[in-house]
Amino acid sequence: MRLRGRVDANQKEIVQALRQAGATVYVTSNLGGGFPDIALSFRDRRTGEPRTVLAEIKDGSKRPSARKLTPDEQAFHDSWQDEIAVLESVEDALALLGLVRRRE
Repeated sequence: MRLRGRVDANQKEIVQALRQAGATVYVTSNLGGGFPDIALSFRDRRTGEPRTVLAEIKDGSKRPSARKLTPDEQAFHDSWQDEIAVLESVEDALALLGLVRRRE
């Protein structure tokens, strides 16, 4: 198990976009051990209810095999009993907040 996580090149851009859109974001990528890169909270655009989501950030410009969750990350995702996401771009982040529709 890795003790410290790596930071993807697009993490700063995604965190900044989430904050500008009104989300509260805590960077947790330094925790390592499979824990997701960020914890964020925001108001659901449809219901107005608060939501808290853990999110793993992957660099969407890399080949798919380089964006795959590590074994520690996958184990965390499999065991987590609440909302968790993988964000590969600012568009993914804004879609999570309900600000844009995600491309299919």
